[in-house]
Amino acid sequence: MRGPGQILLISTYELGHAPHGLALPAAFLERAGFQPTCLDLSVEPLDPARAAGARLVAISVPMHTALRLGLEAGRRALAAAPAARLAFHGLYAPLHADLLAGAGAVAVLGGECEAELVALAEAMERGQADLSSFLHRGPDRLPLRRLDYPVPSRAGLPPLSRYARLDPGAGPMRLAGYTEASRGCKHLCRHCPIPAVYRGRFVAVPAETVLADVAGQVAAGAEHVTIGDPDFLNGPGHALRIARALRERFPDLTFDFTAKVEHLVCHPGLLPELRRCGALFVTSAVESLSDRVLARLDKGHTRADALRAFELCREAGLTLRPSLLPFTPWSTLDELLDLLATFAERGLLAHLDPVQLSIRLLIPPGSLLEGAPDIAFEGLDRSGLTWRWRHPDPRMDALQPRIAAAAEGGAARREEPLATIGRIRDLALAAAGLPHRHVRVLAPDQRRVPRLTESWFC
Repeated sequence: MRGPGQILLISTYELGHAPHGLALPAAFLERAGFQPTCLDLSVEPLDPARAAGARLVAISVPMHTALRLGLEAGRRALAAAPAARLAFHGLYAPLHADLLAGAGAVAVLGGECEAELVALAEAMERGQADLSSFLHRGPDRLPLRRLDYPVPSRAGLPPLSRYARLDPGAGPMRLAGYTEASRGCKHLCRHCPIPAVYRGRFVAVPAETVLADVAGQVAAGAEHVTIGDPDFLNGPGHALRIARALRERFPDLTFDFTAKVEHLVCHPGLLPELRRCGALFVTSAVESLSDRVLARLDKGHTRADALRAFELCREAGLTLRPSLLPFTPWSTLDELLDLLATFAERGLLAHLDPVQLSIRLLIPPGSLLEGAPDIAFEGLDRSGLTWRWRHPDPRMDALQPRIAAAAEGGAARREEPLATIGRIRDLALAAAGLPHRHVRVLAPDQRRVPRLTESWFC
């Protein structure tokens, strides 16, 4: 089984960047003597000829969209290689173990699972018939200890030019790479799938492994890198060591990272140094400006904290790009209008991707919100991979798909984000029965802000 083509690693979507969910498992398997083939369906087709010789097909499902696409990819891969065994791995796999087993998976792996993927391949190589120990039904007892991480193997992936690029706001686009300096998260936000798997733990990847991963991508042309940890500042000392080393080794390289509002506010002294080390922007799960909603989600920050985080980042020369969750069972239409008005007054609308104004709360099986008594559940949507819920205000349920369509249409037309946000605000005002007003244009002292060319969503 260790020969070429015997193991096919498939990714379907990873937010527009080169898939870490292929590169890291490939490195583990190669270190064990296997020669896996990688296939990224976000940028290349599923060629039946490439799948035909596979004995093991392992599909990476680190997020909701990837899982939905991965189910179809699994069906197509098994059609091309009927004798192959099917495995799913990644954050969303153990949350949907029964569904994946029903789709033909013999293995469902999550947490720090790459060593288990190697063990699965070795068990198959030995001819082991009973593989039930690799089928983890739910997040209990998943491996969470730090592994001996090899440098991710990216040689089998498409070139960086096939993926999202950095739009710096001024000047030409730049090739962008991706790496991870830690995994898991020590926080327990109730709507996030990470706590359901990692249960408040995170593990740091050795700095030398991260730097070697970045070095390979810089050699391939990357001028910017996304540090894709759930929260880069879970370990602030680790984060600073990596940022300083990146600046020393690659003085022209820029990067972006993700961090909680709580950490941005609690560690303001880190931000100017991260900017000096090359950070251009930070993504943060602001989610809402309603203290009531933030408390219900157990976000660990308040409205005032979120607005303070924008100020601190601006003072440090960083752009804060928020992810939002405007449609929850507790959010109101007035709160959505307030969010738009507050962002407009503070000159923050340019920091938004319009799609962020359309996001509706997903509650997958295993979520910390599953069964919450103040949510009007309407059953499990097996095709949508989430529990259905109804908003107490019918206007919100009617408005969300309209905003989603406006965001999608604006992206398809390559419309300026502020123009799309203006359309979205008109929809929200109309839903509230208020006169339509257009969002103010950028003030003279504002400019385009840095962003990746792929809109952020899960």
